[in-house]
Amino acid sequence: MVAYSRSPEFTEATLPAALRRQHSTKAGTWALIHVLEGELIYRIYEPASQTTLTPGTPGVVVPEQLHEVEPLGAVRMYVEFYSAPKGE
Repeated sequence: MVAYSRSPEFTEATLPAALRRQHSTKAGTWALIHVLEGELIYRIYEPASQTTLTPGTPGVVVPEQLHEVEPLGAVRMYVEFYSAPKGE
């Protein structure tokens, strides 16, 4: 996998509403949710699961998987996006 983009850093106050409700990455796009400070709930809808992300424990987002995040109090986080290398 090759990292190709990174979101800005978000806090509990600046986390976009679109990330707080069901959404997915596009086909062929993976993501890592990185928590820098605090805790973030990461919910996956199919198959249903919920994980608390913390610094050092990123959340893996697979292509087209419905998910959402919810801050647990003060948090700093960002999302890093990946795709397969060109030609694969």
